[in-house]
Amino acid sequence: MHKVVRMGGAVAVLAASLLAAGCGTVRTAANTQPGAAAEAGRMVSAWVDSDGDIAAATTWSRKVRPGVTIAEIEEAFASVAAEDNIRAAGDMPISKEIELRTGKPEKFLKVYSYCDPAAAQQMVRFSPAMAAFLPCRISVVEQDDGYWIYTMNMDMLIKMGRKLPPDLGATLQRIRATLQKMLDRGAAGEF
Repeated sequence: MHKVVRMGGAVAVLAASLLAAGCGTVRTAANTQPGAAAEAGRMVSAWVDSDGDIAAATTWSRKVRPGVTIAEIEEAFASVAAEDNIRAAGDMPISKEIELRTGKPEKFLKVYSYCDPAAAQQMVRFSPAMAAFLPCRISVVEQDDGYWIYTMNMDMLIKMGRKLPPDLGATLQRIRATLQKMLDRGAAGEF
């Protein structure tokens, strides 16, 4: 019952926001990709289910299979990147940096960045604001129950925006498939 009440509140807030925006909302909705409303509904549900954690609502995650090592996860990422012709654009070993600063052990946290330069240029030509999503990031986070892998929910970017030119739509679907493979194969330690 509690979730129903919370969901009702979230839906009421969303509905009130849309009504306040008026005709612009209708015009904008008509200019979005097919599936935009369903994806928005999925995100609102995920937001509610996570007690308002917008990051949980806008990302994909995979629990890493027990026994899979960081080296195996990284090798899986590298294998997928090579297969799908995207480039490693750097990484940030956050937990190691914190350990160096404090001298205390930390749970593993590392952010990996990947980019397809031609895809990136295509995205930014369509919408300069898409530059904020570059490069694609995928993170490995050690939690109490083991390692987890997180990345941006590409469906949010693909489905909730304005209509994409067919070539950009195909490019984003290809990047989406690459990130899904990284999640799945990294979580299984398959390379």
